[in-house]
Amino acid sequence: MKRILIADDHEAVRSGLRAVLEQRVDWEVVAEVNDGGMAVAAAIESRPHVAIVDFSMPRMTGVEVARRIREYPLQTEVLIFTVHNSGLLAQQAFEAGARAFLVKSDANKLLVAAVEALLLHRPFWPRKTELDHAPRTNGERHHELTAREQLVVKLVAEGYSNKGISAILDLSVKTTEAHRAAAMRKLEVNSTAGLVRYAVRTGLVEA
Repeated sequence: MKRILIADDHEAVRSGLRAVLEQRVDWEVVAEVNDGGMAVAAAIESRPHVAIVDFSMPRMTGVEVARRIREYPLQTEVLIFTVHNSGLLAQQAFEAGARAFLVKSDANKLLVAAVEALLLHRPFWPRKTELDHAPRTNGERHHELTAREQLVVKLVAEGYSNKGISAILDLSVKTTEAHRAAAMRKLEVNSTAGLVRYAVRTGLVEA
């Protein structure tokens, strides 16, 4: 049974998510909470496979929840759930360690696919999220890459091929190759090994 945590400060949203998720007989919502602090505590207690966390909650934002969850050996994948289709929010979620980002208006058609990806420890970032216009601002050369390029570099370092990255990000292979080439040019590396070294050095992936 796959365990799922829902954290949202609106009861109607939590009920709607539970109704969608529990149509799968092998998925179980093990906790529902309405603020960020409770989300972290519930994650530690119930050790869910996936935590669906609203970006805007009392006491602690969803991004901070994702960051705190990463501090514990929980093996919990985090999906940031928000009403805003914002590249900046997607970037913040990515930096905090969330592996999926979903706009609430897309939940009916994409929620199950996002959870399925996370259960396979694969990221889920819908193409419509404007990551390409959200440059990073901190860290070594991060300011030179768009968030989309940064995500491509992370996936390269995790061992995905261009075709695999394209499938995950819902991009054409040609577009993925263009993002990869742009990242290599900006980082002044000329090989996959160079991208991997950068990803390890900057903490995008663990060594």
